[in-house]
Amino acid sequence: MVFKRMLRAFGVGGPTVDTVLTNPNVRPGEVLTGEVRIAGGDHAVDIDHVKLSLVTKVEVESGDNEYRRDVEFAQVVVGRGIGVGPGQDLSLPFQFPVPLETPLTVVHGQVLRGMTMGLRTELEVRGAVDPGDLDLFNVHPTRSQEHVLNAFGALGFRFQRADSEQGRIHGVPQQLPFYQEIEFLPPQQFLAKISQLELTFVTDPHHLYVVLEADRRGGLLRAGGDTFGHFAMSHDEVLRSDWAALLHQWMEKVAGRRSFGGYGL
Repeated sequence: MVFKRMLRAFGVGGPTVDTVLTNPNVRPGEVLTGEVRIAGGDHAVDIDHVKLSLVTKVEVESGDNEYRRDVEFAQVVVGRGIGVGPGQDLSLPFQFPVPLETPLTVVHGQVLRGMTMGLRTELEVRGAVDPGDLDLFNVHPTRSQEHVLNAFGALGFRFQRADSEQGRIHGVPQQLPFYQEIEFLPPQQFLAKISQLELTFVTDPHHLYVVLEADRRGGLLRAGGDTFGHFAMSHDEVLRSDWAALLHQWMEKVAGRRSFGGYGL
């Protein structure tokens, strides 16, 4: 499947740029491939560089306010010092490694409401930068992430929304300056005590870190507030584990304790 977005660089008569993805579906840790096709305009142009960037929306807190902004979190330069003559066609193939912490946008064919992911093409000519446009693509879970997500479905959790938030999570080897939260409505048996559960993955080449945040409802004999869980396993250990049982056990402990905090079980 080929995904295209056409933009005109540097005004009337300038070159046009067509960024083409071989496949707009990728998993974290895989390589996004394609080519940047440049078609010369009616006059010669010297392009200083062609850069691709991965861009997503991130929630930022500032005082009492929150706003969303575009954040570039990975870049690849696919060409430097390129001369394009009138009417000349050029093709710059690229391979773009997708970071393992890249937020997910699609799970089991369902688009995660609140998430967008784009590939931005940027050209610079004589110091003038054309930031181009965003070509949207889909990020699917890795095998280990998918195994954990399957447990949420098996237990009856319902997806609500997802977003990426600026900041860092304590206790995990996070590399990006933001993290994704996937929000679920708990199954009926836990709704009286837990209003929602948020899931965050932090992934490196060897391990998957699963961070859970449950919003506990307060009561006469029960403290409310956020409760955290933190699981760290190798990718093989994740695939061998019964995550439905682990998740159910953790939820029961959270729902049953009068006061509970910190990481782990």
